[in-house]
Amino acid sequence: MGTDVTELFVVITVIAVALVFDYTNGFHDSANAMAGPIATGALRPRTAVILAAILNLVGACLATEVAKTISGGFFDETLITVPIILAGLVGAIIWNLMTWLLGLPSSSSHALFGGLIGAVIVGAGLASVHGWVIVSKVLLPAIVAPLVAGIAAVMATRLAYHISRRTPSAHTNSGYKYGQAFTASLVALAHGTSDGQKTMGVITLVLIAANLQAAGTGPRWWVIIAAGIAIGLGTYSGGWRIMRTMGKGIVEIETPQGAASGAATTATILASAHFGFGLSTTHVSTGSILGSGVGRAGAEVRWSVARRMLFAWLLTLPGAALVAGLAALLSDQGVLGVIALLMLLGVACLVIYLLSRRHRVSHANVTDSHEVLVLAAAAPPTTYPNDPRLDSPKPKKAKKAKKAKKAKAKSAA
Repeated sequence: MGTDVTELFVVITVIAVALVFDYTNGFHDSANAMAGPIATGALRPRTAVILAAILNLVGACLATEVAKTISGGFFDETLITVPIILAGLVGAIIWNLMTWLLGLPSSSSHALFGGLIGAVIVGAGLASVHGWVIVSKVLLPAIVAPLVAGIAAVMATRLAYHISRRTPSAHTNSGYKYGQAFTASLVALAHGTSDGQKTMGVITLVLIAANLQAAGTGPRWWVIIAAGIAIGLGTYSGGWRIMRTMGKGIVEIETPQGAASGAATTATILASAHFGFGLSTTHVSTGSILGSGVGRAGAEVRWSVARRMLFAWLLTLPGAALVAGLAALLSDQGVLGVIALLMLLGVACLVIYLLSRRHRVSHANVTDSHEVLVLAAAAPPTTYPNDPRLDSPKPKKAKKAKKAKKAKAKSAA
């Protein structure tokens, strides 16, 4: 009886951690849908994240193909244990939080896949990983999908500007703002159908590993709803650091570009989700934004920022796998090991949160500048002058000019 209670405690704990990952996935990837319309003013920041959160929840309830791929395709379920899955989730969560702190739009999906792969290799052996499935469902789409989305965005952007070339800019901006809000909403819906399913697959894998669900079956209804709510709440929280990078750091987006890139992103994600590919929505969205910059004549594409993002992408799978592999060594030590791992996860989350408070980014200053704190070396304190919480000191010349103006006004009175 005691053993059963202990196993149930571990299962419930791992499901809770899976939902925590789903929450981090939401705020880490909310920029994929809403960075563009927020940057152009098509949607207000709070309105955008509320809309995205609702659509993430709806999208998560529409399909389960990706969830089935994760729960029954990547690994040999007979060799997977619940503590191994916990270690994989810990690796994914820590990687997500680290890249969020740096404002880098790395892939939450690849963090999850890398974490699970690293934990499974350490805990169950290399033979338990279905290599070809991972190559065909994860690695190849990671290369092809951003290119497809980028090419589609180039063509859609050029078409958008060609159609509106004789229309006054005021009417063009107004019309495309509605179009951008619409395509961004579709991206949020598509994100739910893709990333919302990944946590469903993990929880289903937990239940199968604990012999609480038959192998080869899909996620249960309560798993679908719980995962949808978790990713929706994460999206609502904003993820403003990455929002700034996506909306202001890569390309200065205009409304026609935003509408075009949103349409390209949506089409790519929905097609991939239909075939059960473990696609990274971050990769697709970034490819579309870069494509929209290439497609608009005279647009400035900040390739230096794009290169840093590419390095983060390349490091995500092995980085999360390394962290999860180390976590697996600890989680394999029984209940005490699981508790110790959870405590370390809590400490890591607290440290990253406290570091993030040093340079806060919120809905109030997300569009103030295209400069990104982590990507700009030694950013001056006046980088974000509109944020009242940063209390940036004003230059001495500005203070002198203000005093002189006041003195002049008094003398005139």
